[in-house]
Amino acid sequence: MSYPTQPYAGQPALSSQDRTASVLAHLSAPIAAVLSLGWLSMVGPLIVWFVYKDRSPAARHAAAGAFNFNLSFWILYLISWILIFSVIGLIVGVPLLIVIFVVAAWCHVKGAIRAANGQPYEYPWQLRVLR
Repeated sequence: MSYPTQPYAGQPALSSQDRTASVLAHLSAPIAAVLSLGWLSMVGPLIVWFVYKDRSPAARHAAAGAFNFNLSFWILYLISWILIFSVIGLIVGVPLLIVIFVVAAWCHVKGAIRAANGQPYEYPWQLRVLR
């Protein structure tokens, strides 16, 4: 099923290259996380941001959002691991890791689907470092 595309505000519809770059921006975080066992999920969006920051406003927005979101969640992962290594926090740390993983996966997939349809996606819970 194909959905009608909504261009970014005040801009014409996105080209297929812009859509592909935006999808890559959203999916680069989980790909980098899998390749680095979860520690470098911010690197994928950062690379896409550097490559496309002057070429495509849509890809830049997607990569910045994915980076900012992953920065926030990386901090939550760190807190979870600290809780796991404390005896009392094991009960909180493991469920928190699971919730963080599920929410992050859902947000990245949702962002990639919206990017494929030419729509922008705003990640929740971002520490806005990149713009």
